[in-house]
Amino acid sequence: MLTLRHGVRVLGAADLPAFLELTAQDPVANVFAEYRARTTNLEPRWLGGEVWGRFDGGDLVAAAHVGANLVPVQAGPGDVEAFADRALGRSRSVSTIVGPHTAVEPLWELLRERWAPPREIRWHQPHLVLTGDVQVEPDPLVRRTTRADLDLLYPACVAMYTEEVGVSPEAGGGGALYRARVMQLVSRGWSFARFDSGRLVFKAEVACTSPHAAQIQGVWVPPDLRGRGLATAGMAAVAAAVRADIAPAVSLYVNDWNTAARRSYERVGFEQTCLFSTVMF
Repeated sequence: MLTLRHGVRVLGAADLPAFLELTAQDPVANVFAEYRARTTNLEPRWLGGEVWGRFDGGDLVAAAHVGANLVPVQAGPGDVEAFADRALGRSRSVSTIVGPHTAVEPLWELLRERWAPPREIRWHQPHLVLTGDVQVEPDPLVRRTTRADLDLLYPACVAMYTEEVGVSPEAGGGGALYRARVMQLVSRGWSFARFDSGRLVFKAEVACTSPHAAQIQGVWVPPDLRGRGLATAGMAAVAAAVRADIAPAVSLYVNDWNTAARRSYERVGFEQTCLFSTVMF
């Protein structure tokens, strides 16, 4: 076992039960961390990084997923300070810090002087959850995608990512990896879309799941078709399918300035539970 500093050490497979008890304190907000833990057994070679745990009297009280994303889990002020101290002892490897605003903002304040300036900070991202029936009629033409849809689906995924993140997922030779990720979602039945006359007009994906929740990502309608209700009816179809087949709660987080998307999700029946933040490098 690694020596603890400020009660923090790297978690491993033996810590999985305790980690799942921790994520269960807020299973919807923590769905990403729980998904990563369940699919990797907290083994660093499968994580592509580490999960740090902070202990108090032998009990796991907070954690941080540290891979491509740095994601705090149930982290209060003292936990944030301990994780920041550990992070400052190594070079930055993460591309984003993302999670509840109450943890991300103080964590970044402790890291900002020594980590490179971020490309963008999105402080106010309402975290939304749907746990009941959808409140509008689902679009009957939205369906799970198949490999046969890839020629239409993949360009839409690239366009969505570029618009949302500000850089193309194909930049720096990342196209093959991103295409593999799109295909992975298709093969799992986590990719949904509507096609009209040989054109994709709506899409969304499930990013991660647990027995408690599923998180939606990549909601997109071509710019020239926006304002016609495609996203509202499409999201109703996706949310209904996810609750029927994948998880009882459906979550997502959205930029506060995206008023059209927020209105659409509200019509479907999503309700805000907390505020997320993202620091992007």
